[in-house]
Parts: sequence; C-alpha cells; structure tokens
Amino acid sequence: MNRGGKRELIGNEGIVILDTVRRLNRRNAVDHLLKLVRKTHPADLAWVFRHLNPVERQNIFGIVAQTAMVGEFLSELDESIMLELVEGLPPRFMVTIINDMASDDAADLLEALPEEFANKIRDLMHKEDRKEVDDLLQYHPETAGGRMSPDFMALDENLSVGDAIKRVQERSEEMEMAFYLYITHGDNNRLAGVLSLRELLMHPSYRLLKNIMNPKVIAVSTDTDQNEVAHIVSQYNILAVPVVNSTYKLVGIVTVDDIIDVIREEATEEFLQMAGAGKDREILLKPTLKNAVIRAPWLFATWIGGVINIFVINHFQGELMKVLALASFIPIIAGMGGNIATQSSTIVVRGIATGRINMQQVARLVFKEMRVGLLLGGVYGVFLGLFAHFEATGPGLLGLVVGLAIFFSMTLAATIGTLVPVVLRRLDIDTAVATGPFVTTTIDIIGVFTYFMIAKFFLNL
Repeated sequence: MNRGGKRELIGNEGIVILDTVRRLNRRNAVDHLLKLVRKTHPADLAWVFRHLNPVERQNIFGIVAQTAMVGEFLSELDESIMLELVEGLPPRFMVTIINDMASDDAADLLEALPEEFANKIRDLMHKEDRKEVDDLLQYHPETAGGRMSPDFMALDENLSVGDAIKRVQERSEEMEMAFYLYITHGDNNRLAGVLSLRELLMHPSYRLLKNIMNPKVIAVSTDTDQNEVAHIVSQYNILAVPVVNSTYKLVGIVTVDDIIDVIREEATEEFLQMAGAGKDREILLKPTLKNAVIRAPWLFATWIGGVINIFVINHFQGELMKVLALASFIPIIAGMGGNIATQSSTIVVRGIATGRINMQQVARLVFKEMRVGLLLGGVYGVFLGLFAHFEATGPGLLGLVVGLAIFFSMTLAATIGTLVPVVLRRLDIDTAVATGPFVTTTIDIIGVFTYFMIAKFFLNL
C-alpha cells in the first residue's frame, strides 16, 4: 500500500485538475466529474483530495466509489483522509472494494481501520481472501512480512523451460512482478534459486529450471526490518526481494515500489525529528490543536535549555556588568556552535541510515569531525576575533576571548554532534532524535558557559 499518497503531480497539472474538480463539484456536474475521475490516475486523484475540504471530499468520493479504481485510490490516500472517507461506509460495501484490491494493499487498509470496523469487514469476506489477508496481518507492518505481497511467480525446479513459459503466460496477470521467477524445491516450496524472465527465454524448452537458475538468491526473512530490506534492494539494484519464513519457505516478495515508499517515509520521519517536529508524517493534515500538541514536547527541550542558559548568564552577571561588550557576542557564539552541531549530527544520522558509516570505526569518524570543527572554529575564530578587536568597545583582549570562545565552541559542537547519534545507535535509540532540539540546546549551554569561563580567565574578572 502506498501509504500517504506519495506520488505528487508536477508543475501546473495538479492545480488544473484540482480547480476543475472543484468547479464541477460546485455545479453538481456528476457525469463530467465521473469522466474526469476515470481519466485521472488514482495517485494524482489522491493528491487532489489532499487539497479539498471535508465536504468536497465526501461529495467527490461518492463518485469515485462508483468506479473500479476505488480500491487503488484508497491505497494511495493519506491514512487520515482515507479513514475520514470510509468511516461511514457499510462493511458489505467495503468488502466489495477489498475483493478487487491486491492482498497486501487490502491488509494495509484493514490494519489502518478501527479494529471493530475491520473485524466486521473480515467476517463478510470469502474464506480464502480472509485467510490470505490474515496471513499478512500477523506480521509487524514495518517488517518484510508486513510489506510483502503473496502474489509472486514461483516455479518448481524440476519444470522444463517450455512448461515454465506456459505457466508464466497463464499466471503473469495475477502476479505482482513476473520479471523475476523464483524457483522452489520440494513439497514445502523452499526457495532454491531465482531466474529472470529474459534468462528463461534464452534457453531451449527441454532444459530444466534447476540447471539454469541462479542458486545464490538474495532473500530476507519475514521479521527483517523494512529499512534493512530497503538497504538490500538499493545495494544490489534489484526490483524485488523474496521473503522466506523460518523454514526457508517462500511466502512473498517485497517489490521496489514498496521500498520507495519505505525510503520516503523514513526520510520524512527523520527530517521531522531533526527539526524537532515529532515524527508524524501526516502532521500537515492535523488540526491546529493536534499539530501543536505533537510539536510541544520537542519545543519543551528548547525551553528547558533556554532556562538553563538564563541561569548560566545570571551566574556570570558580575562579569557582564564589568564588560558589557561580552553580551553582544553571546548569540553568534551559541548560533555557530548549534549550526555546526546540527551539520555533524545530520551527516552522521543519514550516514547510519544509508549504511555509509561503519559502526566499528566510530573513533575515526569522531576524530574526523573534530578536525573539521577545529579547522572551521579556527577560521571563524580569527574572523570574529579581529572584528571584536577592531569594532567592539571593550578590553584589549576581548578579540582573543571571542576568537577562542568560537574556536572551542565549534570544536566541541562538532564532536558532540557526531558522538550523540553514534551513542544513540549503540543504545538502539532512534538516531534522528539527536539532530533535533536536544543537541542544539546542549551546545548552546556549553558554548555560553565556555565563553564566560574564557572571558573570566583572560580578562581577570
């Protein structure tokens, strides 16, 4: 299921369709709306629905529900909009929609629905369809089992090429992806190898599949995390990866379109967490109050940091009274430290997520970022130190104090910004949290404290 309506329209095309839908809806031009809906791709229509108000959505969904594309359309919608549209539909009508959907999309849809409503729908489904969906629902939604499709092309290893081609011709329309043919062994359908459709067509019809298949097939288990599956697909440049259970029985495949969804969802969550806005991918669709509630706890960390900074500054109030010029450099020292810490954390978080960072060589990574902090801290320390010396009114050593403060602040910030996500990774905590308010707030406090300590030492305050 494409959770979240990911495929967005480009340019003015989406706006044109949106304006047309709204205009036809105002005129109650049902026939014209029906024609437009049938001509529009479900993913594009899902994008349009994101920009309609609730009344418009309900009116136009009544038209979409008359088409054969309603199941695919629901699978493209943002979850909150989908729930809003189907909550009033009778369970029997939902069964007719689900029956036309791919089993993995149907499982995702049922999983998103309230449990009581989903159970009513399941009770009305055909026994075979319900079993197929229930088999998928037993897996965690963020694992290979939760992402896989059970509609794959599997062939016994003892089939000849000619018989295999006939099977492909008979069943390819039902399958999720027939580019890869998975070869199984024995009555328990254990995964034995893989064969591309192109390779199959290149061999004579009498040859057996077990003699031409590739036995070194890359597979994942049902409980493999979806991020690991995405990493495998991207690393080996494959269009699908087979999923096996504990006995190595082939139970499904995860296709590249689902992997793209995983990558986009994870990237969205990480960006939101790094910005200190929670991890709800649908935050834009939330009401104002819910939006504020989601973001409030993250901002609380910044608030706490600010309060601590107040105590730090008050502690050095005597020094500030003696040299008022010190106060004017607090924002830039805190800001430069916070920025380089965010840079380092972001680089490390994305490196961990994409597998580009070797967790066995953490020390090398930390020292590298520390050297970057030393270099940039030295450059900006000289710049700001010279500025403070020639432009600011204060003691003669003010330029040295400010320069050293920037130098130490940026060096410490780059080091801490690298260490925090690495430590969180070791503790199996989401590393994206590191780049939010927690690191920047900590660096602000350390930067200001370091600044005053240096000033106290060099200016004899």
